[in-house]
Amino acid sequence: PAPGQAADFTQWTDAIANCLAKRYADEPFVRLTGSGRLPDTKNVNGTNTIEIGWTADTRTRRLRVFSAEDNLVKGASGQAVQSFNIRFGFDETAGLPI
Repeated sequence: PAPGQAADFTQWTDAIANCLAKRYADEPFVRLTGSGRLPDTKNVNGTNTIEIGWTADTRTRRLRVFSAEDNLVKGASGQAVQSFNIRFGFDETAGLPI
């Protein structure tokens, strides 16, 4: 890479991390693991929570985003309950494991 590109890429990935943190700050079912820490299904098993993590490769200038969720809770029934709660004015987390 040309001089300055790695620094620019690092600034860009930091900006993405800040954007994700700001967007999901008040979301009870989203947990950001941060840069370099990959999500793991053992941390979300039996919950309605999704973990999101990412890695940045300065050599290839690629940002890879990963997520982990319990597909039985978050992926099916939990999502239906969460949507019902929002639609009918209940607390979004009512009846759902965090």
